[in-house]
Amino acid sequence: MGYPRRVMSTTTIAATASLDLNADMSVTSRHRLAVNDLVGGARLWRLALALGWLDIRLRYRGSMLGPFWLTISTGVMVAALGVLYSTLFKMDVADYLPFLALSQVLWGFLAALVSEGCTSFTDAESVIRSVRMPFFVFAIRTLVRNIIALGHNIVVIIVTFAIFSRWPGWEGLMAIPGLLLWIVDALMLTLFLGAFCARFRDIQPIVNSVMQIMFFVTPVIWKPEQLGTGMAKLPLNPFFDLLEIVRGPLLGGGALTGWAWLGAIIFSLALCGLSWTFFVRARGRITFWI
Repeated sequence: MGYPRRVMSTTTIAATASLDLNADMSVTSRHRLAVNDLVGGARLWRLALALGWLDIRLRYRGSMLGPFWLTISTGVMVAALGVLYSTLFKMDVADYLPFLALSQVLWGFLAALVSEGCTSFTDAESVIRSVRMPFFVFAIRTLVRNIIALGHNIVVIIVTFAIFSRWPGWEGLMAIPGLLLWIVDALMLTLFLGAFCARFRDIQPIVNSVMQIMFFVTPVIWKPEQLGTGMAKLPLNPFFDLLEIVRGPLLGGGALTGWAWLGAIIFSLALCGLSWTFFVRARGRITFWI
């Protein structure tokens, strides 16, 4: 005895199941997805903080001093270069060493952000391919681990300032807005370089070479006053502007800080515009590039 078969017509099947292959790639849709990425990544700041801390622990796993090895090497280099260049430049050690210590630590922070920003997505390839997560989380992760490293190197600045009694006054608080601008620039730069270097892998060594050149043309181991009349060209260097808005208040200098702020704001607006434009177009392709 057979059982009656239930036959579904083509019309019934089409009514019960549908597949939507429509992909909205309009400019408005791309901007909306990019904004959602930033908002979603900001909500996961605790995860980014944990990942950044984990990166530091894994980087110095098995080491007795951990990140303080970087602090010791920075301190030794500041002491050696301070004595050498103060003699060559015929400058007072008590005036030059605090400048050098502060400049070296701040530049190390900037250079590390630029270098690690290039690999912020490629280093997280396994996570990006396994878990659906906002890309902004990895930008925050890169910033967090570099802030932790900066916190260790601040010891060099404190010790140098204590030896020569060069503590900043209340005007040193003016460095806080500069640091906040650094954070915004770092996040946007990481989104840009992370995506751009994921697409073009030969960009990272070029960026590292440019940073080495900028180290020598930026007042890090030499003071701006040594250029004389050529000091007027320094605001054209964006790294000088970014350094000066933080370094100037901490060293008690205010003559150049106003012009440096103007240059830093113009540079930051250009950077944010470029980074956002590229991230909006490249966000959906990053997973395939890595």
